[in-house]
This record gives sequence, C-alpha cells and structure tokens, in this order.
Amino acid sequence: MNEQRIRAGVLDVHYQEHGPDDGTPVVLLHGFPYDIHAFDEVAPLVADAGARVIVPYLRGYGPTRFLNADTPRSGQQASLAADLLALMDALALERPVLAGFDWGGRAACIVAALWPERVQALVSCGGYNIQDIARAGQPASPEQEHRYWYQYYLHGERGRAGLERYRAEFCRLLWQLWSPTWMFSDEIYEITAEAFDNPDFVEVVVHSYRHRYGLVAGDPDVASIEDALTEQPMIRVPTIVLDGAVDGIPAYGSPVGHDRHFTGAYERRLLGDVGHNPPQEAPEAFADAVLSLLGKD
Repeated sequence: MNEQRIRAGVLDVHYQEHGPDDGTPVVLLHGFPYDIHAFDEVAPLVADAGARVIVPYLRGYGPTRFLNADTPRSGQQASLAADLLALMDALALERPVLAGFDWGGRAACIVAALWPERVQALVSCGGYNIQDIARAGQPASPEQEHRYWYQYYLHGERGRAGLERYRAEFCRLLWQLWSPTWMFSDEIYEITAEAFDNPDFVEVVVHSYRHRYGLVAGDPDVASIEDALTEQPMIRVPTIVLDGAVDGIPAYGSPVGHDRHFTGAYERRLLGDVGHNPPQEAPEAFADAVLSLLGKD
C-alpha cells in the first residue's frame, strides 16, 4: 500500500493505492462521515486478486485540499462526480470498477449513469442514490422523516455551529445510529475522526445538506452535470447493490435500490446485521461484490 497525492480538477487529492500498476483499476469511495479507513480490509482483498485499487479522500476530508481559495466549498452531488472524473483522468484510469457508499456511492452512480463508457461496473450501497432535488420538498413518512434529523439540523446556523464545535461527537453519534449492531472501538473511530479536522469539512458538509433540498445555489462550474441529473438518468453498466439490513437511515431492511433505474446486469444483495457502512462492517461481502464484477462487461 502506498499513500500518494495528485492534482485532479480543483483538488490536491490524497489517496491510497494497493496492488499492481497494471491491474484492472478499482476506485473505492467513502461517504459522510467516514474516510478511507472504511476500506482498510476491503482494499487488500481486492488488490490480492490482481486489481489496482485507488482509495481517495473526498473533498473536505483528511489531507485532500482545494487548490484555490476561491473555489466554492460545494458538497453537492455534481461536484463529487466531477471530482471522481478528474481523478480518473489524472490517474489515467481506463474503465475502472467504481464501488462506494453514501457520498462515494452517489459519485460512483452519477459517473456510471452519465459516462457509462468510462466505467466497467458499479457497486453501490443503497442502490440508486442520485438525488432528485426537484422533488426534495415532497415529504416522506413520519417514520422516515425522523431519521433525517441531522440533515434538517444542518439547514440552520445553529447546526453549522454545532458541527463546527462538536464534529467528532456529532459524527460518532451518526455512526451509532446508522450502524446499530456495529460495535466499533474508540481506536477505530478516532483514526477516522482525524479526517474531519480538514479545514473545509464543515463548509462542504453543510453545503451538501442544504443544496440537496434546494436551499442554496450550486457551483456554476458543475451546473451542466446537475442539470443532467434532473432527468434521473438510468444506469446501464453491470451493477451490484448492497443494502445493510439494519441501516439506520432508511427504514430497517427496506429495499431502497430503486431497481427500475438499472437497465444493465443487476443484482441486489441484502446484508444481514449490517448497517450503513458495509465495507467496514462486512468487508468480505463488499470485496466479494467488487470481485464478482472484475472483468465483466
């Protein structure tokens, strides 16, 4: 495993690389509030099969930094996708397998949907998680709405201040609520929590949870991507969806894969006793999904 950095788009991206340089490329993408350590057990398993595995810190996390102080600290879905495309270009990754969860899964879904010729296959936790911002004002059931408290909290300045002041405590609470059966240690959490000390973490997170509800403007440089997402594009590349049976964000065990958005080879795997963070809670199952797709078109 090598820790490296590269300029890609608007970012100086820090990432880990595992496996041979000439292996089939695989990009593993973390979400909020996690970091690359979510893949500490997955990456070696995939690399041992001969893949070239890239695990980047997303914008606002760890040592990844914006190159320009004037770049909007956007957390919107289109920005995450643009970052992934830029990284693929910078590293000259030819048709990688993309695998991610939460924010990382969203970036992977968008790139797979809009640039299928660039992607060999997809592993997405939670299924089709491209945001439908035009319909964001439509309420869900009360049972589901209460699970989104953290999003509504961040819509106001009290929430921004709370995240700034209590970022480690806030994110640890989300880990506990979203993965109720995962008995992670203090050491495991603290290793990841260091990534939240990034100077842009709060701004990127707050923008993400405001933009998805149409409360703030997006970055004009990615407006064309965001416009394309209003069509809720189909995903045609071979896909395996992983759903944690006790994921604390959707109602427990509910199928949230939105199967109708996948028009290529498709499989949904429900992971029993697993919450919102499958790569860390069930690394063998996550790695198996990636390995199942390697070399398949």
